[in-house]
Amino acid sequence: MRAAPHASRPCNGQQHQRGIALVLVLWLTILLMVIASGFAFSMRSEALSARNALSLAQVRAVADGAVERMAFELSRPRFPTAWSSDGQPRRWRDGDIDVVASGVDESSRIDINAAPDALLKGLLEQVGGADPETAARIVDGILDWRDADEAKRPNGAEEPDYRQAGLPQRPTNAPFETVSEVARILGMTPAIFARIAGSLTVNSRQPGINPLTASRDVLLALPNATPDIVDQYLQQRAEALASKLPAPPFPPATPFASGAVPVWRIRAQATAADGVTFARDAVVRPSGEPRRPLITLTWADGVTQAPPVAVTP
Repeated sequence: MRAAPHASRPCNGQQHQRGIALVLVLWLTILLMVIASGFAFSMRSEALSARNALSLAQVRAVADGAVERMAFELSRPRFPTAWSSDGQPRRWRDGDIDVVASGVDESSRIDINAAPDALLKGLLEQVGGADPETAARIVDGILDWRDADEAKRPNGAEEPDYRQAGLPQRPTNAPFETVSEVARILGMTPAIFARIAGSLTVNSRQPGINPLTASRDVLLALPNATPDIVDQYLQQRAEALASKLPAPPFPPATPFASGAVPVWRIRAQATAADGVTFARDAVVRPSGEPRRPLITLTWADGVTQAPPVAVTP
């Protein structure tokens, strides 16, 4: 009987080639998976970026609109339900966007172009941390900068003093156009300016301040206003506002008091449902012209903050 033929077996060379092909297929599969994963991640990132950009555009538009609404409400006749420029936050919803806005009259700050020496000196010492000698030099420097003459005050500085100090700036002998210009005064340091800048304005045009809306730092600039007296007054003022009662007077402010002016510093913050937030800081005043009801003095992106407890209109 003839024996059955043996099945043919691949040679070692064929096995080696098949092994290499298998490894190549595995590597190609992994490479394709990596490429596909990267593409999917890129598409997801682009989708999230587009969604965030859309949300940011929406909350920006809502915040800008909130500034205009706040200005409109502050322009209305003083009915009992009318909004006041007392800094109290107001909250409402625009679709699915949460809005918080507040407005305060600009006389809550010290006008660098109109404030008397005592108010400026108090701000520099009590808030800026300047010693009396430095404060006196800076105050005279401010007055020399904003007055129209070349006469130098006892502790002030005119053009020759800036030139002698090697500084490129020169006094304009005109009112300050922006608060940032104060940083150029001879003797002013970055540290002092950083502490007092938030208490200054060029928009109120009032020699005094409105104590009913002024901040703690502004109240501390008043002569004879100690931290204890100011803190006690701020608590009484907050309690009165919460009870919808008139704010009490502040005796140290009597010689430097100014009423509210129709120039408002407004802050509006809008937050979308996905958490995207945008804040707008603006200073506006009514123009009296129907076609252009508001004049914008400052319009800037604000720093987002945790929403305060707000009064719902």
